[in-house]
Amino acid sequence: MDERTAWALEWRTLQADYERYEFAALAVKLVAIASFLLGVAWVLEPVVLGALLALLWLQEAIHKTFQARLGARLQRVEAALAGDAPSTDRPFQLHADWLARRPGGAGLVAEYLASAMRPTVAFPHGILLIGVALMTLMD
Repeated sequence: MDERTAWALEWRTLQADYERYEFAALAVKLVAIASFLLGVAWVLEPVVLGALLALLWLQEAIHKTFQARLGARLQRVEAALAGDAPSTDRPFQLHADWLARRPGGAGLVAEYLASAMRPTVAFPHGILLIGVALMTLMD
């Protein structure tokens, strides 16, 4: 297989995975909304409901961080397909590429928290947690 074909195959594979992460993030959002509604209907303790919603928010942030890593690799693949990649780049090196750039434990946590604060991730989780806080105030 020539290098251009390999890059194209990697692009197709990564793009499909990138889209799957988008659907997974949407599923987490829907589970969070359903959990909030069920928690209100079942009169769950606000602390329990808030903890569940915070965990779902973090789970989506982790998914979106993984997706962002795929996106960064996709950009490198696209540069290679356009002929703009450094000569050291090789196809099918997703994990080697990520490991070479991997931050330490604190860096990973910082990545996840930064992802959680992005508006497209924070919605609707922040609003749901505000709803839980208001439920606590109303008690």
